[in-house]
Amino acid sequence: MGTLLISLLPYIIGSAVVPLQIIVGLLLLKSPAQGLFKAIAYVSGMTITRLLQGLIFGFVLSRSTALADGSSGKSPVISTLLLVLGILLLIAAYKKWRKVDDPDDPPPKWLTRVDSLTPVKAFGIGLGLPLVAAKLWVFTLTALATIASAQLGQPTSAIAYSLFILLAESLLLLPILMRILVPERSKSVLIDLSAWLTRNNRPITITVSLVFGLLFFQSGISGLLA
Repeated sequence: MGTLLISLLPYIIGSAVVPLQIIVGLLLLKSPAQGLFKAIAYVSGMTITRLLQGLIFGFVLSRSTALADGSSGKSPVISTLLLVLGILLLIAAYKKWRKVDDPDDPPPKWLTRVDSLTPVKAFGIGLGLPLVAAKLWVFTLTALATIASAQLGQPTSAIAYSLFILLAESLLLLPILMRILVPERSKSVLIDLSAWLTRNNRPITITVSLVFGLLFFQSGISGLLA
């Protein structure tokens, strides 16, 4: 399990540091009306979608003959997913650098209206975001393929994927816990953090996409050529 979690670490970090999902979560959390409930509903929606992805694609990938080829290197499925993910991230970095709109990004008006959403709509956004963001799709599928290739059995695989979800959503859960434990102190911190992330969304996205894009691209190519 320890070795598997180390293998999952790049996909966990990549999923966790997506600026868009963090900004949306913070905007919901600092809403003057029902902010805490909106943020919880948002994270709950994302969790349900990821659980459904795990049930469907985890089953498919665990039955894949490509994952049981007995080789010591990465399977062709994982290598291909890493290559696709690397390309997507490099494209995202280039678009942000060229100031071209990323298809995963919402229009500015949509962002300004986030804090006025109801908890039900926040839940719906949580359900939909992992489905419409291509990078989140590939992060999840690559994590599932890595878990399946480890062949640790269904219970251990389920635990590993649950840990992946928990850690991938850690940057969304921590502000919620902060709001619950220290509600008064958290208000100014969340406002400042939300403003900082919104202001620095472009350089953060470029840096994260470029670093992980190069890492996954190289890993995918080396796996396919091995």
